[in-house]
Amino acid sequence: QVQLVESGGGLVQAGGSLRVSCAASGRTISSYTIGWFRQAPGNEREFVAAIIRSGSTTRYADSVKARFTISRDNAKNTVYLQMKSLKPEDTAVYYCAASYYSGIYASKSNYDYWGQGTQVTVSS
Repeated sequence: QVQLVESGGGLVQAGGSLRVSCAASGRTISSYTIGWFRQAPGNEREFVAAIIRSGSTTRYADSVKARFTISRDNAKNTVYLQMKSLKPEDTAVYYCAASYYSGIYASKSNYDYWGQGTQVTVSS
């Protein structure tokens, strides 16, 4: 099975940028569709973005479209989420997740493995 570790979170001012990473171990990340989700206090965990194994197809939540970019470097066993024009409402714990399935999914139920999360805080 694969283990996922997120990193790169932190505190940033509104309008700023941040890149979070999801590093895999145990199995090659190229075997999985990878999704990013986020959870703010008191809220459900919500879909942010996903990328298929080859990296040729991506999917975004409407709330982050045109501001966030998901990418992957299978040689480095890592998936990235580049975030720009950050807003206070982007504040959340960001989780990456891996899916065995070959499609691209927004539902948490399609993902088999999860990381522990990294905190992103956007100040106004």
